[in-house]
Amino acid sequence: MIVLSPDLESYLPRIRSTAVYNVARRTATEFAPVLSQRLGNRVWLKREDQQPVFSFKLRGAYNFLAKADPALLAKGVVAASAGNHAQGVALGARILGVKATIVVPVTTPSVKVEAIRRLGADVILHGETYDEAFARAKEFDLVFVHPYDDADVIAGQGTVGLELIEDMPVTPDAVFVPVGGGGLLAGVALAVKALSPSTKVYGVEPVDAAAMYHSLESGERVRLDTVGLFADGVAVRQVGEETFRICQELVDGVILVENDDICAAVKEVFEDRRAVLEPSGALAYAGLKECVKTTKASELNLVAIASGANLNFDRLRHISERAQIGDRREAIFAVHIPERPGAFVQLCKAIGNRPVTEFNYRFGNPDQATVFVGIEIIDQKDREQIMFNMQTSGFDSIDLTEDELAKTHIRHMVGGRASQDLDERFVHVDFPERPGALLKFLTGLGAGWNISLFHYRNHGTDRGRVLAGIQIPIEDRDLFNQRLTDLGYTYTEVTDQPSLKFFL
Repeated sequence: MIVLSPDLESYLPRIRSTAVYNVARRTATEFAPVLSQRLGNRVWLKREDQQPVFSFKLRGAYNFLAKADPALLAKGVVAASAGNHAQGVALGARILGVKATIVVPVTTPSVKVEAIRRLGADVILHGETYDEAFARAKEFDLVFVHPYDDADVIAGQGTVGLELIEDMPVTPDAVFVPVGGGGLLAGVALAVKALSPSTKVYGVEPVDAAAMYHSLESGERVRLDTVGLFADGVAVRQVGEETFRICQELVDGVILVENDDICAAVKEVFEDRRAVLEPSGALAYAGLKECVKTTKASELNLVAIASGANLNFDRLRHISERAQIGDRREAIFAVHIPERPGAFVQLCKAIGNRPVTEFNYRFGNPDQATVFVGIEIIDQKDREQIMFNMQTSGFDSIDLTEDELAKTHIRHMVGGRASQDLDERFVHVDFPERPGALLKFLTGLGAGWNISLFHYRNHGTDRGRVLAGIQIPIEDRDLFNQRLTDLGYTYTEVTDQPSLKFFL
């Protein structure tokens, strides 16, 4: 039995008395038969993607506005956001007749900026990151609508937990909640623990944006140096003070998942519900899957909050590409085979009667061919068997399934081996997706070095990824490192990566 501290117990009346239903829908908590059969548990999805702005965020934003002093609101409100919170504030302000100003980073995709404007808010583009936009928004002498660290915002988000407990025909054994700043997790935990103390509440974060996980581990709020932006709806460097305090007392744990796991979750939810969630919207289900996998749970009632569906169409390409790997249904390999007739047939025999998902090859060496091959697999044991078959058939091969560089860049560059030794260094750069970013990169490096390879991938987010090969004399390498550092872009040297040596 959970006994809430008096101040946390006072949240339940606040959650029950919110004004969210002036704008938000009471969304369905749907049984997911395909997901249930796949996982051996009864899986339910709380469909917050069905809200008017396709995200739960309008609940907290509107509740804050409805509870605020009308005299203060008369001057207008301001918020900082690059997506769902901004749309929630804009819609709530329009319904209440309040002028809204939203500060967004200049890297925000135009589709989101236009969505905010269509809801009637003024948009100011400022800075490359959320933190810069946040700082600019705080300079306005207007009511600031915090995206998560406010009691009324938390109470508004808490209605999600209230609804799922009241609407489910059975008591859930566990609820899985996506975590950014912690507003939704704190609100859901307050409602669930008050009404159903036996129900476990777990947060879910990407491994590269795990601010709540590290904060709970250390017992204090941790600020991340960098944060991954694939699941941009939860890309927060530091959780809120109030949200952290609540989660410390009520949350049963935080589960971490990889981006490929999130892609697989998007695909599986679509297969069951025909709903296309954004990465942060599918995050909770990815965590539910990971929990079932690690605990071997079965025959439980498990709820994942499908928190949003504000997905840029361009991201579907990347998600589809990575979903099979995230679901452990595809393995990818680099293989050397003799450059002679019949060699491909031998390789296919080693692969066996398994579906080939990808096969990339370009003639280069008259004695030896190098191929990039993707294969549909049943499980990890099947993947190991393929590797064994290829090696015992005499094929030099490496497993690239966990190689991020191979999955992002090299699969698109097979056949790009240089005809001579270029004395290259390879760097993988996290690039801001904005006009002038490439020019800044090139001018920052200077004109003294030759770029011998360049591959860029846009994943539909505000960041891109670049693989660059640059001819650097030994005596210039310290200067090269310094210039990369001065640019302020996140970079990793990958010159010795096995997949690069195989193909490039």
